[in-house]
Amino acid sequence: MNAPMDGAGAGRFFNPQVAVLVTVTFMLGMSEFVVVGILPDIASGLRVSEVTAGNLVALFAFVYAPCTPLGSALSARFPRFATYMALMGVFLAGNVLCVLAPNYPVLLVARLLIASVSGTLVAVSMTFAPDVTEDRYRTKFIAWVFSGFSIASVVGVPVGTWVAAAFGWRASFALISILTAMLMALMAVVLPRNSHPARIGFLRQFRLFFDRRIQLGVADVVFGAAASYVFYTYLTPIMRDEIGVPEHMISIGLVIYGCACLWSNLYGGTLADKGHGVEPLTHMRPVYGAQAVCLCLLAFASLVPVAGALLLVALGMFMYLQNASSQVLYMDVAYQSHPGSVNLAASLNSMSFNIGIAIGSAVGGMVNDALGLAWLGPFGAIFALLAVGTTTLLRPYVSPVGE
Repeated sequence: MNAPMDGAGAGRFFNPQVAVLVTVTFMLGMSEFVVVGILPDIASGLRVSEVTAGNLVALFAFVYAPCTPLGSALSARFPRFATYMALMGVFLAGNVLCVLAPNYPVLLVARLLIASVSGTLVAVSMTFAPDVTEDRYRTKFIAWVFSGFSIASVVGVPVGTWVAAAFGWRASFALISILTAMLMALMAVVLPRNSHPARIGFLRQFRLFFDRRIQLGVADVVFGAAASYVFYTYLTPIMRDEIGVPEHMISIGLVIYGCACLWSNLYGGTLADKGHGVEPLTHMRPVYGAQAVCLCLLAFASLVPVAGALLLVALGMFMYLQNASSQVLYMDVAYQSHPGSVNLAASLNSMSFNIGIAIGSAVGGMVNDALGLAWLGPFGAIFALLAVGTTTLLRPYVSPVGE
C-alpha cells in the first residue's frame, strides 16, 4: 500500500477524509441498529406483532450477507467515488422510504434496500485507506472505520430511540435521512476522486474464495461472531433475569456494554499491528481461548451477580477484537495474490460477521427455548473453541504472507 495521494491527509491520522469515512459507518450502524430500540413503536404504529416487526432485523442480516460480496465485486468495475456516492444515494432513498412507509410490506422493502448496499459501502470505505492515510496508520484506519458501528450503538441508537419516543418512530429515520444528506454533501467535498477499477471479470474475482487463507479467515470470523451472538441476542434478558439488573437500569447497562464493544474495536487495531497478512489473526488464538472460558463462566452469573456483570463487560471487550486482524488478512492476501479482487476482499469481514450473527442468533434461540438463558454461554464457548481451531490451522501460512 502506498502513502496517501492527497497531501491533506499526510502526517496525521484524523484528517477530514478519515472522519467522513468513519461517519459513514456510524450512519450505517445507526440505521441498522436503531430498529432494535424502536421495535415496539414500529409494531404499534403499523399494527403488527412485535415478532413480525422483529423479522426486520433477521431479514436485514439475511440480505446483507450475500449482497455484500456480490455488490463489492460488481462495484470494482466502476469508478470508485461515483459508485460510493451512488450507493449512499440508495442508502438515503431507503431511509426516506422508511419515513414514508404506509405499511409493513413497504417498510420491509425499504429495510432490504438499505441492507443491499450497506455491506458494499463498508467494503468501498476500506479501499480508500491508501489514499486518505499513511501506511503506518493502516490498521488504525481499519479499526476506526469498524468503530463507527460501535459508536452508533453507544450514541446513535439511544438518540434514535429518544427521538422515536418524543416524536414517533418515523422521526428516527427522518433524522438519519437528514444526517445522511448532510454527510453526502461533505463527502462530495473531501473524498478523493481517483479510482482503482478492477481489470478482471466479475466471476474471476471470486477465485479469491479458493484461497485456503481466505477460507480459514472467513471461518474464523464466522465462529468468532457466532460465539458472541449466541448470548448477545439475549443480552437484555440475561441482564434482567440472570444478573438481576433493575428494568430502569437496563439502558445504562447496554451503554456500558456498548462502550466495552467500542474499546474492543479500537484495541483490535493494536492487535492487528502485530505483523502482516495471516499473522495478526493467528495471535487471536489465546483471545478466543479466554473468551471460551468467560462464556462457560457466564452459566454461573446468577450465583454472583456482580461478577456476572463484570463478565458481561469482559465479553463485550472480546466481541470485535478480530475485526481489524481479519481485515488485514483479507486485504493483504488480495493485494499479494488476487489484486483484481481487492473490493471483494474488503467485503469479507462484513459478510462473515453477518453469517456469524445469523448462526449465533439461531443457535441462541434454540438453546434458550430448550435449556434456558444459563446455557447460552457454554454453547457460545463451542464456537469460540472452533475459532481457536481455525486460527491454529492458519499458522502454517504465516511465513509465505508475512515475508
